[in-house]
Amino acid sequence: MQGREGAGGPAGPPRVPAQGAGYPVHRPVLLAEAVASLRPGRGGTFVDATLGLGGHAEGLLLASPRVRVVGIDRDPEALRIARERLARFGDRLVTVEGRHEDLARHLDALGIPRVEGVLADLGVSSMQLDVAGRGFSFRHDGPLDMRMGREGPTAADLVNTLSRNELGRIFREFGEERMADRIAREVVKVRETQPVSTTGEMRELVRRVIGSHREPQKDPATRVFQALRIATNRELVDLERFLDDSIERLSLGSTLTVLSYHSLEDRIVKNVFARHTAGCTCPPSFPVCVCSRRRVMELVGRKPVRASLEEVAGNPRSRSAKMRTIERVAETEESVEVPEGSPPR
Repeated sequence: MQGREGAGGPAGPPRVPAQGAGYPVHRPVLLAEAVASLRPGRGGTFVDATLGLGGHAEGLLLASPRVRVVGIDRDPEALRIARERLARFGDRLVTVEGRHEDLARHLDALGIPRVEGVLADLGVSSMQLDVAGRGFSFRHDGPLDMRMGREGPTAADLVNTLSRNELGRIFREFGEERMADRIAREVVKVRETQPVSTTGEMRELVRRVIGSHREPQKDPATRVFQALRIATNRELVDLERFLDDSIERLSLGSTLTVLSYHSLEDRIVKNVFARHTAGCTCPPSFPVCVCSRRRVMELVGRKPVRASLEEVAGNPRSRSAKMRTIERVAETEESVEVPEGSPPR
């Protein structure tokens, strides 16, 4: 999610102000847990499908000198910083500018058929939230942009061109906003006089409709901004395809780990993982299995991993994170012989 013309459009996103040792403050969520779930000690090629500033990739590279990481991100500014931060690892880090949803195409271009693990952190990075010119946060007034990459319409483009019904659908489905239709009506009313072009304008518009006291610990604009970000970047459109392609690329004994931050993402991840771990597809009424369908994937842990109280205290943005992991335990689902007299399922 980048700026518009003059604020990070085709020329790229705004440069990030340096902090600390020359880079933005970066606190990867569930770092130890995510790295451990991928078991990098054995070495091999891993994919960080949402590289960001490279925190998780750095953890993988430090785990073993035999680890190689392919880091994918659509944000060229994040890639620049990640390459600088991780330059000491040399050619063990390969970066790709693009969408994680196109993982299969990126790996094909690199000539990599299988990998030892895939990580996807679906959250918005602190860098994107904290730079006003990116237009992600209602806490910093800036252009209403929200693009993670250089391509496509901005959030302002959507707000100022979509119909009232379509805006209402976006706010309702992607933000789970109860007052979606009323907010959409207000948007259409306001833009008849002047386009909604900044995060501050959008926030105040939502506050006028909702009020400021519905959820004391959450800004009234939170759900609407989430919805606009998801719609601008088409975050849910190809998520299922990305998960399927990632699972297809895993070598035997390897894992896919996904960090999600809201119920819409997590629901898709949970459902895809359930589909891939189904195993036998015979009706429950059958006394024995006749489909001989082998279970290829297994869940690692029955419940998602959540950030500890200590991590949340140091990084409040980790509060909503849910980490789910799935492991390849067989190569294919091809039928296997079922011996006569097999016991009931």
